This record gives sequence, structure tokens and C-alpha cells, in this order.
Amino acid sequence: MNSGIDLQGSFIEAVKALGLPSGVAQALWLPIPMLLMLIGATVGVLVVVWLERKISAAAQQRIGPEYAGPLGVLQPVADGIKLVFKEDVIPAKSDRWLFTLGPVVVVIPVFLSYLIVPFGQNLAITDLNVGIFIWISLSSIAPIGLLMSGYASNNKYSLLGGLRAAAQSISYEIPLALSVLAVVMMSNSLSTIDIVEQQAGYGILGWNVWRQPVGFIIFWIAALAECERLPFDLPEAEEELVAGYQTEYAGMKFALFYLGSYVNLVLSALVFAVLYLGGWEFIVPLDHLAGWFGVSDTTPWLQVLAASLGIIMTLLKAYFLIFIAILLRWTVPRVRIDQLLDLGWKFLLPVSLANLLITAALKLAFPVAFGG
Repeated sequence: MNSGIDLQGSFIEAVKALGLPSGVAQALWLPIPMLLMLIGATVGVLVVVWLERKISAAAQQRIGPEYAGPLGVLQPVADGIKLVFKEDVIPAKSDRWLFTLGPVVVVIPVFLSYLIVPFGQNLAITDLNVGIFIWISLSSIAPIGLLMSGYASNNKYSLLGGLRAAAQSISYEIPLALSVLAVVMMSNSLSTIDIVEQQAGYGILGWNVWRQPVGFIIFWIAALAECERLPFDLPEAEEELVAGYQTEYAGMKFALFYLGSYVNLVLSALVFAVLYLGGWEFIVPLDHLAGWFGVSDTTPWLQVLAASLGIIMTLLKAYFLIFIAILLRWTVPRVRIDQLLDLGWKFLLPVSLANLLITAALKLAFPVAFGG
């Protein structure tokens, strides 16, 4: 069942109806999804910052922000305004160009990765046939920015934090890629839309979380490490490294690191929802809902309802995962650097490789159940 409406086609047809050529219509369309992506990701970060404060307050039985707007919802805005107006300090003996480019290199790839996240069959900015590997390749750029920032700061604590970030990222990118490859193997496609469609038709029973019980755990652990969330925030580790690669940063440059971290957390949750939780698919197959209403799958109002449900389901699944990530931060102690590297290289890597080989064997043995 088509679970969305073709927004791009509708917009271009509307512009052409005004007498403008198709080339102009395409040019007018291009900045709109990018702008929506930036606005959506930024709003998502504000929501996560507010949730972080409220959930941590509940977990530790203390009062969360409640005076900055209703229920404290304006607290993230207040934080942003404070950081915007803070003085931008650059160390005297630092490499000014690398020091400035570091936060930019960290943030831009994360925002670009939102291009491949689908919220419906026709509600995605782009449907690349290698979309999921584009996300993996873009995520591998961020550690370069962290290492660049630590080196350019001319501070030994910052340099150690940058080196830890690079080591941690390399350790967990490989298990992450192997767990994704198992899903790709079952779906016979690298397109995020194809991966969701491969899980469609059976409701909650068709989601990959049941066919990849080991893979989804590996993916989530590796994703938390990539986002530097506790218990894997070793590149920062305030007790040991002051603030790691962020030590010499202030103002908006400092804010960009946190923006990148939270945007990456939202992105990882969305990708997890796409890969393992059916993406925009409802718990009950939508064709069953159409039968209950006694209407056809092509009914216009049902198409709009399906698109709306798709967006809601994707966001609900993603923010449920974000809730788990925030709760883990305030319940699990930080691991040591040797424990972190041992977990990545000695446990997650062999387990993810074994999971990939077992998936390949099951795909050959049971092609219907495993997407053959």
C-alpha cells in the first residue's frame, strides 16, 4: 500500500500550472526539503534537550526546569541564546583555521545524513540506492573534526580527548556497519525506503527486530558509542580530561559540539527505527485498516491518514529510543577506556561478524522468512 503522497510531484505540478518551466519548478523545490530538514533537526534537538533535563530530574528525584516557560519548555531556547551571546575565545597559540573548522566538520555531516531518512514512502528528501551506506560514510567524518579540534587547541587534554574520540569511533564503526549489513542482506537493498517496505505487510510481526535480535542490540550499543553518550562518553570524561576536545572552546563553537551530539542521537534513533522497527509502518498493517473502514487503498483521505500516521509512528519509535538512551545516561556508570575498547574489538566485532554469517546462512536456508 502506498503510505504517502508525492509532495515533490505535487509541488512541481503546481508551479508549472502557474506557467513557469519545469526547470524553474525543480530549482524552487530543491531548497525547500533542505530547509525543512534543518528546521526539523533543530526542533528535534530542542525537544531532546528538554527531555534530557526532565527525565534526569525524574530519575534522580529532583526538580527539573519548570520556570522557563510552561513546564520549562523554553529552557533549551534560553541555553541557545546564552551560548550565542557568549564571547568566542580562540587560544593564542592554537591553529586558528583548524580550531574553527573542527566544529563545522563535526556538525555538517550529521545534518547531511538526514537526507536519507524516510518518514513515508514518498516522504523522504532523497531515495538513494546506497542510502544506508551514505549515512555510515558521513558518520565516519565526524571523528576527523574531533581530532582536528583537539590537535588545533594546543592543549594536551584536548589532544587526548580527540585521540580517544578517534579510537572510540573506529572501534564501534565496524560492528555498526556489520549489523547494518545483515539488515541490508535480508532486504536485498541499501535504500532506506526499500528496507522499510521489506518489513511491511505483517504489522509488528514483520519488523526486523524479531529477525535480527542480536543485530539490533549491537547496533544500539555502537550507536550510543558513536554519539558519545554515557556510558561511552570517554572522549569528554570530565573527571579525567577536563572537557576533552572541548576544553578550549567557548560560545557557538562550543555549542556546535553539543548540537552535533544531540542531532546525531536523534538521527541514530531514526535510523534504528527504519532498520529494525518498520520505519513508518503502523503496528497493524494499513491495508487491514482500509478493510475495517470498508474503503479502497487508493482513497485520498486514507492516503493522507497513512502519511500522517507514518510520520507519527517514525517519531514515536525514535523518541522511545531516545528516552532509553537518556535513562541509560543516568543509571549506568561510565566505563574505563580499556573496557570500552575491549567491548568493541573483543566482543562486539566477533559477535557482529558471527551474526552476519548466521544471517547469510539463514537467508539461504529460509529465503521467504529472511528476504530471499
